[in-house]
Order: sequence, then structure tokens, then C-alpha cells
Amino acid sequence: MAQPKHDLMAGTAGDVLGTYLRAQATAFLRAMRLHDEGAASGADAAEGSDAARSLRGAARRISGSLATFRVVTESAWADALRTELVWLSSTLADEHAYAARLQRLMEALHRLSGSPELPAPRGTAGSLTVGSARAGALLERQLTLARTRAHSATLSALGSSRFHAVADAVAVLASEVPLDPVAARGRIPDVLIPLAEVAESRLTTAISTLPSPQGTPYSPHEDGAWHEVRRLLRVHRYAREALGEDVTRLAAAGEALDRHRDAAEAAAASATAARTPRIAPATAYALGVLHADQRHEVEASRTTFQTLWHPVPAP
Repeated sequence: MAQPKHDLMAGTAGDVLGTYLRAQATAFLRAMRLHDEGAASGADAAEGSDAARSLRGAARRISGSLATFRVVTESAWADALRTELVWLSSTLADEHAYAARLQRLMEALHRLSGSPELPAPRGTAGSLTVGSARAGALLERQLTLARTRAHSATLSALGSSRFHAVADAVAVLASEVPLDPVAARGRIPDVLIPLAEVAESRLTTAISTLPSPQGTPYSPHEDGAWHEVRRLLRVHRYAREALGEDVTRLAAAGEALDRHRDAAEAAAASATAARTPRIAPATAYALGVLHADQRHEVEASRTTFQTLWHPVPAP
């Protein structure tokens, strides 16, 4: 593990963790205010999405840090707040995920329908363009409905007493972090670094069990293992952030896994649409081509991640 920027002989574990958590709590409250102001003023969707993204990011950083450095805090408090922040970030993510999935699939359909290299469906005289419009309309209906439901769930969550309790707890965290009186007085090398190394070890173990992206056919059953690596990488990155380390490489690897997740979920959405009863053969064909395209994106993202994580040494 790279050495943190903090002076290892100065300060305590509580000082470092407290500073990071207070900063993230402040970011959470700022994003919440921007989201509320945007909703009240009728701001455009992009501004609302940015505020929601910042809110999710702060919530994930707090919950991830409370998981990694749990023993440095008051454990019962940390567990309760972490549970609520995971609920909140998951709820807020759904609406954005459906919108992003629809956009990805529409862009892929447009790109694929304009490709002269794609064959026509067997037994027909048409090309992919025959079914792409209907496939797009079907996907738009299904994903827009899902997004609308997610939006309603988000509004319900943000107006609930549960959310207000979370906001109150984060507001307290912005000024005072409940710490364990013994562990918080420990030195950074004795307390925080070993805990961060546990998070790193879990990630390394999960990566070592991934199937090689080279020479093996894509299997959707493997997606779960990759999604777990993505989650563990995020926790590891937040631990490094709390220690003041450079996380540029970890962020790039995380972006590759984000693309993997997005493509895998888009492939699943196209497969679900293809199972819609009584759709035309040309529509089913377009959805099949779209599914194969997104599977290719999944494989490419896996390769990108492995290249970033295991770079080939320069000769």
C-alpha cells in the first residue's frame, strides 16, 4: 500500500477519519440543498441529476468509510447510519440507472442500424433497420415505465421521515463524529492503515477468482462476481481517499467496471424485451443484435479493467 500524505507520526486515527467524514457529510448536505432548490425552482433534469449524483457519492463515501473503519467509531451508531445510507444511495440510483440504460440502448440501436456490415435476418429481405424502430419503441416503453416507478420511489423516499432522520444524522456528523474513545486515539499506522489493508485484501481476493476475459465465451452468470469486485473496489478507493492517497488509478479501474455494469444491465434489458410475447421477427432480430453488441461491450470492459489492474511492464 502506498504511504498516505498524512504525517504518520502526527495526528491520530480519529483526527484523520473525523476530518474525512465531516467533509463528506458537508458534501452530502450541500448536494441535498442543491437538489431541493432545483426541485423547488423547476431546474432542468441535468442539474437535478448532478445534485442526485453528488448526494449518492457522498452517501457511498460515508457508508463505505464506516464499514472499513467501523472499530474507530461508535459501532452501533456507525452500523445504523450505514444501513440507512445504503438504502438511500440505492433508491436514488435506480431512476438514473434506467435513464442511462435507455440512452445507451438507443444510441447502440442507432449505431447498429446504420452499419452496412450487419447481415439481414435469415429468411427475410430486410435489414436491421426494419426492426430497430420497433425494438427502440419497445425498450422505451419498458424502461420509461421502470424509470417512472423509480422516480416515484425517489420522491417518496425524499419526502419520508426515514430520509429526514438520515439527513439529521448526517447534519450531526458534519460537526461531530462519534468515535470510539480508545481506537480513535491510536496512531494512523497502527489503526487506519491495517483496516484499509483488510479492504484491499478482500478486493485482491475477489479479483483473483475472476475468470479470464481471454479465450472464454461470455457468460451472464459471471456478471455477479464482477459487480462484487466493483463494489469492493469502491470501498477500497474510499479508504485510500480517507488516508489522503492518490486514487487516480483506482478511479480509472472503477470507471471500467461502471461501463461493465452498464453494458451487462443493458444486455439484460434487451434480452428481457426480446422475450415479450408476439413481437415481430424483425424486432426480435434487432433486439438479438443489440444484446450481442452489449455483451461485446461487457467483454471489452473486462479486458480494459484487467489491463489497468495488471499493466504489462514496459520492455
